[in-house]
Amino acid sequence: MTSHAADTAPAAPARFSHREIMVTMSGLVIAMLLAMLDNMIVAPALPTIVGDLGGLNHLAWVTTGYILASTVATPIWGKLGDLLGRRITFIASIAVFLVGSVLCGMSQDMAQLIGFRALQGLGAGGLMVGVMAVVAEIVPPRERGKYQGVMMAVMPIAMIGGPLVGGFITDHLSWRWAFYVNLPLGVAALAVCWFTLAKLPRGTGRVRIDWTGSALLTTWITALVLITSWGGTEYDWASAPIIGLAVVTVLAFVAFVIVERRAAEPIMPLSVFRNRNFTLAGILSFIVGFAMFGGMTFLPQFQQFVQGASATNSGLLLMPMMISMMVTSLAGGAVISRTGRYRALPIAGTVLMAAGLALFATMGTDTSRTMTSLYMVVLGAGMGCLMQTTMLIAQNSAPLRDVGAATGAATFLRNMGGSLGVSVLGSVYAHTLTHSITADAGSAATGASASSAARMTPELLRSLPDAARHLFQQAVTDGIGAVFTWGAVVAATGLLIALAIRHAPLRGFGEAKEQSAASADATTDGAELAKAAA
Repeated sequence: MTSHAADTAPAAPARFSHREIMVTMSGLVIAMLLAMLDNMIVAPALPTIVGDLGGLNHLAWVTTGYILASTVATPIWGKLGDLLGRRITFIASIAVFLVGSVLCGMSQDMAQLIGFRALQGLGAGGLMVGVMAVVAEIVPPRERGKYQGVMMAVMPIAMIGGPLVGGFITDHLSWRWAFYVNLPLGVAALAVCWFTLAKLPRGTGRVRIDWTGSALLTTWITALVLITSWGGTEYDWASAPIIGLAVVTVLAFVAFVIVERRAAEPIMPLSVFRNRNFTLAGILSFIVGFAMFGGMTFLPQFQQFVQGASATNSGLLLMPMMISMMVTSLAGGAVISRTGRYRALPIAGTVLMAAGLALFATMGTDTSRTMTSLYMVVLGAGMGCLMQTTMLIAQNSAPLRDVGAATGAATFLRNMGGSLGVSVLGSVYAHTLTHSITADAGSAATGASASSAARMTPELLRSLPDAARHLFQQAVTDGIGAVFTWGAVVAATGLLIALAIRHAPLRGFGEAKEQSAASADATTDGAELAKAAA
């Protein structure tokens, strides 16, 4: 009986020394850089890609397909890590990402590129959740803040270096190298992780994949993203396709909940949501994704069209936000590790993020880059307080055996917030910009200008007469103001969620081992009682 209990109990975490953690982190940093850098490098190459492959109408799906696939894959990879072990699933996700990158570079038309970008996104979903889950496996929650703070330092490198590298590749090589450049980084990550993660547990060995739950998850997420992408643009909100997608979303979601409650190994264990702090951290992650990713996606529009920055320089202009985020993330991690207290960070983070977004909503055509940089510092400080803390709370609130699924669920909610934020706020931006152009001029000629707004480029804008250029810049400013206003409203609701979070002591490895032992004892006692009753 004791042997059986030991088999079914969650494995106690392997102890890693500080040196082993830092060596392991080197591979994780490369993998995270790989995931974050990809979109930053590809973005400057998209106009050239469209010119080469055609299919301008499908351009958005080059990004949407990637985000959608990574969002759907995130909880699946997290659960596979619980079942098979972190090492094999993390290495597999890197391999899938690299295969997708090579195929993207070999694409001959837009349909192939979109499909291979989706494959790339499947791997990317495993990279992000894998990094966080491995850190959770090798570092106790009490010490995790300072190490996750180091991981956050990767973001400035990706955000700033990505556009520079992508612009250079596009100008001097071929757009296909925007995908091939992933290979050396990916091979390095594979080599490092293959050796450094060998000490991790191998998983339960009981591989039962919840294919029904995975299919339903994919269905309702895809339908929901299509609603937010097509509603009010491709189709009227009251049209049959949108109503049909809404029905599919609701039915698939209800079926997903029913299946997950009954599945032996659910792809997203709903039991983790019974913990108050986990649910609140998940909601806060969704709000952070919606407000942050949704809002920041459109800032380069203001920088390039209104402030006259180049595509490459717009990445450099994000440096104040990235530095502020890195500083507060590292400082917050140090405070958590020293004191074990974390509740003040999400509260301060939501206040700062809402304030930063509200400041961006006040921008006008005469707002200087200096003022924009100051706004970025405020927003970056809020992001630094929130990004790692929400994940830490979610992981600390879940049982050790479900830490991968919990990490996947929290990452999934953040990505979902970002996907819906980009879609919803994108519709707000496009509608406000077009309405502003039409309302300001009120002529047939202006109507023509509104219809050509989607084809406007910074180079074309500079060639327009002063009056037309000012009209378009004002319309962009109005659209950006609407985007950040709604982003600030959503972020402000996060304060209510943050205030509701209760402090729970952060587990160390001693507590984790006790939890594993208690689980084994409980299983043994239950088996012996059942035998006695029989």
